[in-house]
Amino acid sequence: MQTFIARRVIRSVPVLFLVSLLVFGALHLLPGDPFLASQGTQVTLTAEDLAKLRAEVGLDQPVHVQYVRWILAGLRGDLGVSYYNQRHVTELVALRLPATVELTFLSLVLALAVAVPAGIFAAVRRGSAVDYLVTSIGTIGMSVPGFWLGIMMILFFSVQLGWFPAVGFEPLLQNPLENLKHVVLPATTLGFILVAPTMRVLRSSTLDVIRQDYVQTARAKGLPEGMVIARHVLKAALIPTLTIVGLQLGYLLGGSVIIEWVFGWPGLGQLTVESIKLRDYAVVQSTVMLFAIGFLLINLIVDLLYGALDPRVRTS
Repeated sequence: MQTFIARRVIRSVPVLFLVSLLVFGALHLLPGDPFLASQGTQVTLTAEDLAKLRAEVGLDQPVHVQYVRWILAGLRGDLGVSYYNQRHVTELVALRLPATVELTFLSLVLALAVAVPAGIFAAVRRGSAVDYLVTSIGTIGMSVPGFWLGIMMILFFSVQLGWFPAVGFEPLLQNPLENLKHVVLPATTLGFILVAPTMRVLRSSTLDVIRQDYVQTARAKGLPEGMVIARHVLKAALIPTLTIVGLQLGYLLGGSVIIEWVFGWPGLGQLTVESIKLRDYAVVQSTVMLFAIGFLLINLIVDLLYGALDPRVRTS
């Protein structure tokens, strides 16, 4: 197991290297200057002031030198300083990360609470009204853009019904009830994005497992249908479902960028969008790399869960 984990970590290095090149290159190809962007429409900096500020943070150096300095500093745990408010990026990330983790976790819980029983029930009752309903919801969910769904949720549940606040955030530990009210709409929006593909994949994998000989043998022994599903079908059906859940959970981190912006949720996603507008290179580079590391870590955890569900994977 240790060897397997070490191999995966080593294979992740080239991926992170390519991601760092892409994000660094894309940001430096964008037009505009970070210090001019932070001034907005009221630009008071002279050419000399601008040159001095760029020299202080190393933006006057060649691009390849800036890239090497950024990588070496990141390896030391130094994520840099925001050009906009002069705060350390590590501090900004630490302030915003709990909100993103909370939103992603609740979205995953909501999605699995709906998708797992719905997908299994649809497979067991193949051809029924529930099956057609699950299939239709899955098709709709995979077709609807997340930002559009978020806007519709705000219009209906906030503007029309007034049940939940449209935007904003309350810290969980300070005011749990208000935090719950604010997180319902964004978590439901992100959860729906995950529900659709999970239901479809779980339904398909459950149908494949139900047709296997060992499942028919278990039924022939007289085991109740619920026990057959729980003991013999569910564990095997969850293996391909783990793949899609892991991929979608990684996409949730990226998808939260837009959803957090729509709902005014102060997480890493909103921080990234704000920093792109301000050309705050240090913040954007750090948040994108954190998203990439999170995605790779989730995929590693999914691979380890394969071994827990299927002994054949551990043997191989």
